[in-house]
Amino acid sequence: MADPTEFMLADLSDMYADKEVSNAFLRLYVSDTRFGRAFASLHERLNEHFESVNDRAESTHHYWADNSREMIALIREVATFLDSLKRAGVQVLLVDSYAGAMQDCLSWLKRSGGSTIPDGFEQISIVKYEPVFSVSDSEIKLKKSSQRAQLQLIGEGSYAKVFSFLDPDYGIKFAVKRADSNLSERDLHRFRQEFEILKRLRFPYIVEVFQYDATRHEYVMEFCESTLRKYIKRRNSTLSFSSRKRIALQFLYGVNYIHSEGLLHRDVSLQNVLVKTFNGGAVLVKLSDFGLAKDKNSEFTRTKTEMRGTYRDPVLVNFKDYDVRNEIYSIGWVLSYIFTGREALMSQGDAPGQIVRKCTAHDVADRYGSVRELIHDVEGLESTPPPTDAPA
Repeated sequence: MADPTEFMLADLSDMYADKEVSNAFLRLYVSDTRFGRAFASLHERLNEHFESVNDRAESTHHYWADNSREMIALIREVATFLDSLKRAGVQVLLVDSYAGAMQDCLSWLKRSGGSTIPDGFEQISIVKYEPVFSVSDSEIKLKKSSQRAQLQLIGEGSYAKVFSFLDPDYGIKFAVKRADSNLSERDLHRFRQEFEILKRLRFPYIVEVFQYDATRHEYVMEFCESTLRKYIKRRNSTLSFSSRKRIALQFLYGVNYIHSEGLLHRDVSLQNVLVKTFNGGAVLVKLSDFGLAKDKNSEFTRTKTEMRGTYRDPVLVNFKDYDVRNEIYSIGWVLSYIFTGREALMSQGDAPGQIVRKCTAHDVADRYGSVRELIHDVEGLESTPPPTDAPA
Protein backbone atom coordinates (compact mmCIF):
# COMPACT_ATOMS: atom_id res chain seq x y z
CA MET A 1 0.00 0.00 0.00
CA ALA A 2 1.39 3.43 -0.96
CA ASP A 3 2.23 5.99 1.72
CA PRO A 4 -0.23 8.97 1.71
CA THR A 5 2.57 11.28 2.86
CA GLU A 6 4.63 10.32 -0.15
CA PHE A 7 1.64 11.09 -2.41
CA MET A 8 1.44 14.56 -0.87
CA LEU A 9 5.17 15.25 -1.29
CA ALA A 10 5.12 13.99 -4.89
CA ASP A 11 2.16 16.25 -5.74
CA LEU A 12 3.87 19.28 -4.18
CA SER A 13 6.99 18.64 -6.23
CA ASP A 14 5.04 17.98 -9.45
CA MET A 15 3.20 21.32 -9.13
CA TYR A 16 6.40 23.11 -10.13
CA ALA A 17 7.84 20.60 -12.60
CA ASP A 18 6.72 22.62 -15.63
CA LYS A 19 7.22 26.11 -14.18
CA GLU A 20 9.60 28.32 -16.14
CA VAL A 21 12.40 29.34 -13.83
CA SER A 22 15.60 31.15 -14.75
CA ASN A 23 18.95 29.51 -14.13
CA ALA A 24 19.90 32.45 -11.94
CA PHE A 25 17.49 31.07 -9.31
CA LEU A 26 17.68 27.35 -10.08
CA ARG A 27 21.40 27.42 -9.29
CA LEU A 28 20.65 28.56 -5.74
CA TYR A 29 18.77 25.34 -4.96
CA VAL A 30 20.67 22.62 -6.82
CA SER A 31 21.28 20.69 -3.58
CA ASP A 32 17.54 20.04 -3.16
CA THR A 33 16.65 17.66 -5.97
CA ARG A 34 13.01 17.31 -4.94
CA PHE A 35 11.86 20.85 -4.09
CA GLY A 36 14.66 22.99 -5.52
CA ARG A 37 12.62 23.99 -8.58
CA ALA A 38 9.65 24.96 -6.38
CA PHE A 39 11.84 27.09 -4.11
CA ALA A 40 13.52 28.72 -7.11
CA SER A 41 10.14 29.56 -8.70
CA LEU A 42 8.75 31.10 -5.52
CA HIS A 43 11.98 33.02 -4.89
CA GLU A 44 12.10 34.44 -8.43
CA ARG A 45 8.48 35.58 -8.41
CA LEU A 46 8.81 37.13 -4.93
CA ASN A 47 11.84 39.09 -6.15
CA GLU A 48 9.94 40.37 -9.19
CA HIS A 49 7.16 41.74 -6.99
CA PHE A 50 9.46 43.12 -4.33
CA GLU A 51 11.53 44.96 -6.96
CA SER A 52 8.35 46.39 -8.54
CA VAL A 53 7.01 47.49 -5.15
CA ASN A 54 10.33 49.17 -4.31
CA ASP A 55 10.21 51.00 -7.62
CA ARG A 56 6.58 52.18 -7.24
CA ALA A 57 7.23 53.26 -3.66
CA GLU A 58 9.73 55.79 -5.01
CA SER A 59 7.37 57.11 -7.70
CA THR A 60 3.55 56.94 -7.59
CA HIS A 61 3.06 54.97 -4.34
CA HIS A 62 0.52 52.94 -6.31
CA TYR A 63 0.78 49.25 -7.11
CA TRP A 64 -1.36 48.17 -10.05
CA ALA A 65 -4.55 46.13 -9.54
CA ASP A 66 -3.47 43.04 -11.47
CA ASN A 67 -0.08 43.01 -9.78
CA SER A 68 -1.71 43.43 -6.36
CA ARG A 69 -3.95 40.41 -6.93
CA GLU A 70 -1.00 38.37 -8.22
CA MET A 71 1.11 39.29 -5.21
CA ILE A 72 -1.64 38.39 -2.75
CA ALA A 73 -2.05 35.02 -4.50
CA LEU A 74 1.73 34.44 -4.47
CA ILE A 75 2.06 35.18 -0.75
CA ARG A 76 -0.75 32.74 -0.02
CA GLU A 77 0.83 30.18 -2.35
CA VAL A 78 4.08 30.40 -0.40
CA ALA A 79 2.26 30.03 2.93
CA THR A 80 0.21 27.06 1.71
CA PHE A 81 3.25 25.33 0.20
CA LEU A 82 5.34 25.66 3.37
CA ASP A 83 2.43 24.56 5.56
CA SER A 84 1.83 21.47 3.40
CA LEU A 85 5.50 20.52 3.65
CA LYS A 86 5.39 20.98 7.40
CA ARG A 87 2.38 18.67 7.72
CA ALA A 88 4.29 16.09 5.67
CA GLY A 89 7.21 16.31 8.10
CA VAL A 90 9.47 18.68 6.12
CA GLN A 91 10.30 21.88 8.01
CA VAL A 92 11.32 24.70 5.63
CA LEU A 93 12.84 27.95 6.81
CA LEU A 94 12.17 31.25 5.02
CA VAL A 95 14.61 34.07 5.78
CA ASP A 96 13.15 36.57 8.25
CA SER A 97 13.45 39.57 5.93
CA TYR A 98 11.26 37.91 3.28
CA ALA A 99 8.75 36.54 5.79
CA GLY A 100 8.43 40.02 7.29
CA ALA A 101 8.14 41.72 3.91
CA MET A 102 5.32 39.38 2.89
CA GLN A 103 3.37 40.16 6.06
CA ASP A 104 3.92 43.92 5.67
CA CYS A 105 2.71 43.85 2.06
CA LEU A 106 -0.44 41.93 2.99
CA SER A 107 -1.37 44.77 5.34
CA TRP A 108 -1.84 47.25 2.45
CA LEU A 109 -2.41 45.12 -0.67
CA LYS A 110 -5.95 45.33 -2.11
CA ARG A 111 -7.73 42.97 -4.50
CA SER A 112 -9.35 45.71 -6.64
CA GLY A 113 -8.52 49.22 -7.75
CA GLY A 114 -4.83 48.81 -7.10
CA SER A 115 -3.01 49.25 -3.80
CA THR A 116 -1.63 52.35 -2.16
CA ILE A 117 1.88 51.85 -0.81
CA PRO A 118 1.91 53.57 2.61
CA ASP A 119 4.06 56.55 3.49
CA GLY A 120 7.18 55.56 5.34
CA PHE A 121 7.45 52.31 3.37
CA GLU A 122 10.91 50.81 3.86
CA GLN A 123 12.58 49.41 0.79
CA ILE A 124 12.67 45.62 0.73
CA SER A 125 16.21 44.23 0.69
CA ILE A 126 16.35 41.96 -2.37
CA VAL A 127 18.22 38.64 -2.04
CA LYS A 128 19.59 37.50 -5.42
CA TYR A 129 22.66 35.39 -4.85
CA GLU A 130 21.74 33.09 -1.98
CA PRO A 131 18.68 30.97 -1.18
CA VAL A 132 15.85 32.39 0.92
CA PHE A 133 14.28 28.93 1.43
CA SER A 134 16.11 26.13 3.24
CA VAL A 135 15.12 22.78 4.71
CA SER A 136 15.85 22.85 8.43
CA ASP A 137 18.93 20.83 9.34
CA SER A 138 17.85 20.68 12.98
CA GLU A 139 15.00 18.28 12.21
CA ILE A 140 14.62 14.87 10.64
CA LYS A 141 11.67 13.46 8.79
CA LEU A 142 10.53 10.22 10.35
CA LYS A 143 9.26 7.66 7.90
CA LYS A 144 5.78 6.30 8.56
CA SER A 145 5.51 3.05 6.68
CA SER A 146 2.15 1.76 5.53
CA GLN A 147 3.41 -1.83 5.60
CA ARG A 148 1.71 -4.22 8.00
CA ALA A 149 4.04 -5.92 10.45
CA GLN A 150 3.49 -9.61 11.11
CA LEU A 151 3.04 -10.51 14.78
CA GLN A 152 4.59 -13.61 16.31
CA LEU A 153 3.25 -14.90 19.62
CA ILE A 154 6.10 -15.12 22.16
CA GLY A 155 4.30 -15.19 25.50
CA GLU A 156 0.91 -15.63 27.11
CA GLY A 157 -0.29 -14.80 30.61
CA SER A 158 -3.52 -14.80 32.57
CA TYR A 159 -4.83 -11.58 31.04
CA ALA A 160 -2.65 -10.66 28.04
CA LYS A 161 -0.59 -12.01 25.17
CA VAL A 162 2.81 -10.75 24.04
CA PHE A 163 3.85 -10.68 20.38
CA SER A 164 7.04 -9.65 18.64
CA PHE A 165 7.28 -7.78 15.34
CA LEU A 166 9.91 -6.17 13.14
CA ASP A 167 9.25 -2.46 12.72
CA PRO A 168 9.49 -1.70 8.97
CA ASP A 169 10.59 1.90 9.53
CA TYR A 170 13.55 1.17 11.79
CA GLY A 171 14.36 -2.48 11.13
CA ILE A 172 14.25 -3.07 14.90
CA LYS A 173 12.31 -5.79 16.70
CA PHE A 174 9.73 -4.61 19.23
CA ALA A 175 7.14 -6.38 21.34
CA VAL A 176 3.46 -5.60 21.73
CA LYS A 177 1.42 -6.62 24.76
CA ARG A 178 -2.28 -7.03 24.01
CA ALA A 179 -5.00 -7.46 26.61
CA ASP A 180 -7.32 -10.44 26.20
CA SER A 181 -10.66 -9.54 24.66
CA ASN A 182 -12.71 -10.91 27.56
CA LEU A 183 -11.17 -8.79 30.32
CA SER A 184 -13.41 -6.97 32.77
CA GLU A 185 -13.36 -3.19 32.99
CA ARG A 186 -11.39 -3.47 36.21
CA ASP A 187 -8.70 -5.62 34.61
CA LEU A 188 -8.55 -3.34 31.57
CA HIS A 189 -8.01 -0.45 33.95
CA ARG A 190 -5.22 -2.41 35.61
CA PHE A 191 -3.70 -3.17 32.20
CA ARG A 192 -3.67 0.52 31.28
CA GLN A 193 -2.27 1.34 34.72
CA GLU A 194 0.58 -1.13 34.10
CA PHE A 195 1.53 0.86 31.00
CA GLU A 196 1.32 4.19 32.83
CA ILE A 197 3.58 2.88 35.60
CA LEU A 198 6.17 1.57 33.15
CA LYS A 199 5.99 4.77 31.10
CA ARG A 200 7.14 6.88 34.05
CA LEU A 201 9.95 4.50 35.03
CA ARG A 202 13.33 5.12 33.41
CA PHE A 203 16.03 2.68 34.46
CA PRO A 204 18.35 0.25 32.65
CA TYR A 205 16.85 -2.78 34.41
CA ILE A 206 13.17 -1.97 33.77
CA VAL A 207 11.57 -2.90 30.45
CA GLU A 208 10.79 0.22 28.39
CA VAL A 209 7.34 0.92 26.92
CA PHE A 210 6.56 3.35 24.10
CA GLN A 211 2.97 3.78 22.96
CA TYR A 212 -0.52 2.78 24.11
CA ASP A 213 -3.37 2.01 21.70
CA ALA A 214 -6.64 2.50 23.58
CA THR A 215 -8.78 1.11 20.75
CA ARG A 216 -6.94 -2.23 20.66
CA HIS A 217 -5.98 -2.30 24.36
CA GLU A 218 -2.32 -2.92 23.64
CA TYR A 219 1.02 -1.21 24.00
CA VAL A 220 4.39 -1.36 22.26
CA MET A 221 7.39 -2.23 24.40
CA GLU A 222 11.06 -3.11 24.27
CA PHE A 223 11.76 -6.58 22.91
CA CYS A 224 13.71 -8.99 25.11
CA GLU A 225 14.85 -12.34 23.77
CA SER A 226 14.15 -14.51 26.81
CA THR A 227 12.73 -14.86 30.28
CA LEU A 228 15.19 -15.34 33.13
CA ARG A 229 13.98 -18.94 33.53
CA LYS A 230 14.73 -19.85 29.91
CA TYR A 231 18.01 -17.95 29.80
CA ILE A 232 19.53 -19.74 32.80
CA LYS A 233 18.02 -23.13 31.97
CA ARG A 234 19.75 -23.14 28.57
CA ARG A 235 23.12 -22.19 30.06
CA ASN A 236 23.01 -23.67 33.52
CA SER A 237 25.84 -26.12 33.00
CA THR A 238 28.23 -23.45 31.69
CA LEU A 239 27.16 -20.26 33.47
CA SER A 240 29.93 -19.08 35.82
CA PHE A 241 29.38 -17.86 39.34
CA SER A 242 30.55 -14.34 38.43
CA SER A 243 27.97 -14.15 35.64
CA ARG A 244 25.24 -15.36 38.00
CA LYS A 245 26.27 -12.71 40.50
CA ARG A 246 26.06 -9.94 37.89
CA ILE A 247 22.64 -11.15 36.79
CA ALA A 248 21.49 -11.23 40.41
CA LEU A 249 22.71 -7.69 41.02
CA GLN A 250 21.02 -6.30 37.90
CA PHE A 251 17.78 -7.92 39.06
CA LEU A 252 18.19 -6.43 42.55
CA TYR A 253 19.10 -2.99 41.23
CA GLY A 254 15.86 -3.01 39.24
CA VAL A 255 13.75 -3.99 42.25
CA ASN A 256 15.52 -1.45 44.46
CA TYR A 257 14.77 1.27 41.89
CA ILE A 258 11.02 0.58 41.78
CA HIS A 259 10.94 0.51 45.60
CA SER A 260 12.62 3.92 45.62
CA GLU A 261 9.82 5.10 43.30
CA GLY A 262 7.17 4.06 45.82
CA LEU A 263 6.20 0.84 44.07
CA LEU A 264 6.00 -2.80 45.04
CA HIS A 265 5.95 -5.27 42.15
CA ARG A 266 3.94 -8.00 43.95
CA ASP A 267 4.54 -10.57 41.20
CA VAL A 268 8.31 -11.07 41.09
CA SER A 269 8.93 -14.36 39.30
CA LEU A 270 11.16 -16.06 36.75
CA GLN A 271 8.61 -15.29 34.03
CA ASN A 272 8.39 -11.60 34.88
CA VAL A 273 12.14 -11.00 34.74
CA LEU A 274 13.28 -10.71 31.14
CA VAL A 275 16.75 -10.90 29.62
CA LYS A 276 18.00 -8.81 26.72
CA THR A 277 21.05 -10.37 25.07
CA PHE A 278 23.88 -8.75 23.11
CA ASN A 279 26.73 -9.90 20.93
CA GLY A 280 29.68 -11.14 22.94
CA GLY A 281 27.52 -12.67 25.65
CA ALA A 282 26.57 -9.51 27.55
CA VAL A 283 23.03 -9.35 28.96
CA LEU A 284 20.67 -6.85 30.54
CA VAL A 285 18.08 -8.00 33.05
CA LYS A 286 14.70 -6.25 32.72
CA LEU A 287 11.82 -6.29 35.20
CA SER A 288 8.43 -6.51 33.48
CA ASP A 289 4.73 -7.32 34.10
CA PHE A 290 3.63 -4.62 36.51
CA GLY A 291 -0.03 -5.61 36.40
CA LEU A 292 -0.16 -6.27 40.16
CA ALA A 293 2.11 -3.40 41.15
CA LYS A 294 1.19 -1.55 44.32
CA ASP A 295 1.64 2.21 44.13
CA LYS A 296 1.57 3.94 47.49
CA ASN A 297 0.02 6.97 45.75
CA SER A 298 -2.85 4.98 44.25
CA GLU A 299 -5.79 3.55 46.14
CA PHE A 300 -6.58 1.25 43.22
CA THR A 301 -3.77 -1.12 44.13
CA ARG A 302 -4.64 -1.29 47.81
CA THR A 303 -8.15 -2.65 47.93
CA LYS A 304 -10.15 -5.54 46.50
CA THR A 305 -7.08 -7.21 45.00
CA GLU A 306 -7.13 -10.99 45.12
CA MET A 307 -4.08 -12.90 46.26
CA ARG A 308 -1.95 -13.55 43.20
CA GLY A 309 1.70 -14.07 42.37
CA THR A 310 3.92 -17.04 41.53
CA TYR A 311 5.99 -16.96 44.74
CA ARG A 312 3.36 -15.96 47.26
CA ASP A 313 4.58 -15.42 50.78
CA PRO A 314 2.91 -18.14 52.94
CA VAL A 315 2.64 -15.79 55.93
CA LEU A 316 0.76 -13.13 53.95
CA VAL A 317 -2.94 -13.14 54.88
CA ASN A 318 -4.26 -10.17 52.94
CA PHE A 319 -2.83 -8.84 49.68
CA LYS A 320 -3.52 -5.24 50.62
CA ASP A 321 -1.08 -5.68 53.54
CA TYR A 322 1.71 -6.67 51.15
CA ASP A 323 4.96 -4.94 52.12
CA VAL A 324 8.68 -4.89 51.34
CA ARG A 325 9.46 -8.02 53.39
CA ASN A 326 6.80 -9.94 51.46
CA GLU A 327 8.53 -8.87 48.24
CA ILE A 328 11.85 -9.99 49.72
CA TYR A 329 10.40 -13.51 50.01
CA SER A 330 9.75 -13.81 46.25
CA ILE A 331 13.11 -12.16 45.53
CA GLY A 332 14.75 -14.98 47.49
CA TRP A 333 13.18 -17.59 45.22
CA VAL A 334 14.47 -15.80 42.11
CA LEU A 335 17.97 -15.46 43.61
CA SER A 336 17.96 -19.15 44.44
CA TYR A 337 17.24 -20.00 40.80
CA ILE A 338 19.88 -17.58 39.53
CA PHE A 339 22.60 -19.21 41.65
CA THR A 340 21.56 -22.85 41.17
CA GLY A 341 19.38 -23.13 38.07
CA ARG A 342 16.94 -25.24 40.09
CA GLU A 343 13.38 -24.27 40.97
CA ALA A 344 13.74 -25.14 44.63
CA LEU A 345 15.13 -23.10 47.48
CA MET A 346 18.86 -23.48 48.06
CA SER A 347 19.76 -25.85 50.90
CA GLN A 348 23.52 -25.20 50.91
CA GLY A 349 25.14 -23.48 53.85
CA ASP A 350 27.39 -21.31 51.67
CA ALA A 351 27.08 -17.52 51.43
CA PRO A 352 24.48 -17.44 48.60
CA GLY A 353 22.43 -20.06 50.46
CA GLN A 354 22.51 -17.97 53.64
CA ILE A 355 21.28 -14.92 51.71
CA VAL A 356 18.39 -16.90 50.21
CA ARG A 357 17.42 -18.35 53.59
CA LYS A 358 17.35 -14.86 55.11
CA CYS A 359 15.08 -13.67 52.28
CA THR A 360 12.62 -16.53 52.81
CA ALA A 361 12.70 -16.82 56.61
CA HIS A 362 9.33 -17.84 58.03
CA ASP A 363 9.52 -15.07 60.60
CA VAL A 364 9.11 -11.88 58.60
CA ALA A 365 11.18 -9.95 61.15
CA ASP A 366 14.21 -12.13 60.30
CA ARG A 367 14.16 -11.15 56.63
CA TYR A 368 16.01 -8.29 55.00
CA GLY A 369 14.32 -4.99 55.73
CA SER A 370 15.15 -3.53 52.34
CA VAL A 371 16.55 -4.51 48.96
CA ARG A 372 19.45 -2.16 49.61
CA GLU A 373 20.57 -4.37 52.52
CA LEU A 374 20.24 -7.42 50.27
CA ILE A 375 22.32 -5.77 47.53
CA HIS A 376 25.09 -5.11 50.05
CA ASP A 377 25.36 -8.81 50.89
CA VAL A 378 25.22 -9.99 47.26
CA GLU A 379 27.86 -7.45 46.24
CA GLY A 380 30.05 -8.90 48.98
CA LEU A 381 29.94 -12.44 47.60
CA GLU A 382 33.39 -13.56 46.56
CA SER A 383 33.75 -14.14 42.85
CA THR A 384 36.88 -15.09 40.93
CA PRO A 385 35.84 -15.46 37.29
CA PRO A 386 38.24 -17.24 34.89
CA PRO A 387 39.71 -15.20 31.99
CA THR A 388 37.20 -16.66 29.54
CA ASP A 389 34.23 -15.74 31.68
CA ALA A 390 31.44 -14.35 29.46
CA PRO A 391 30.14 -10.93 30.53
CA ALA A 392 26.65 -10.47 31.90
